[in-house]
Amino acid sequence: MGSNTLLGRAGEQVAVRHLEAQGIEVLARNWRPTGAGLRGEIDIVARDGPVLVVCEVKARRGAGTGGPLAAVTPRKLAQLRALAAAHLAAGRPGAPEVRIDLIGVTWPPGGGTPTIDHLRGVVA
Repeated sequence: MGSNTLLGRAGEQVAVRHLEAQGIEVLARNWRPTGAGLRGEIDIVARDGPVLVVCEVKARRGAGTGGPLAAVTPRKLAQLRALAAAHLAAGRPGAPEVRIDLIGVTWPPGGGTPTIDHLRGVVA
């Protein structure tokens, strides 16, 4: 497993702890649709009260290149919306409202405690 994969998994774990500390229930991690056509994954599927939360996590070492959230493009947001619809269509727990959140996890050079940026309700 490469260092980027390990960094991504560590970032997702930090994001899960952050969400749970906020009282948000994590329902699934690394959810992928079955069947042909749609590719990709939802890093974290969660419930914030009545709201289903589709969460993209980006992790980086250092804050160069605009930080981790700069890597989330309008195309990625469109993919997340399609994945959220596929999640609901697959009979997964629904909700009256669906929200897309982004979580950026940045480790300082040399290690230490990461910084967490949580953007709620991102739209493209």
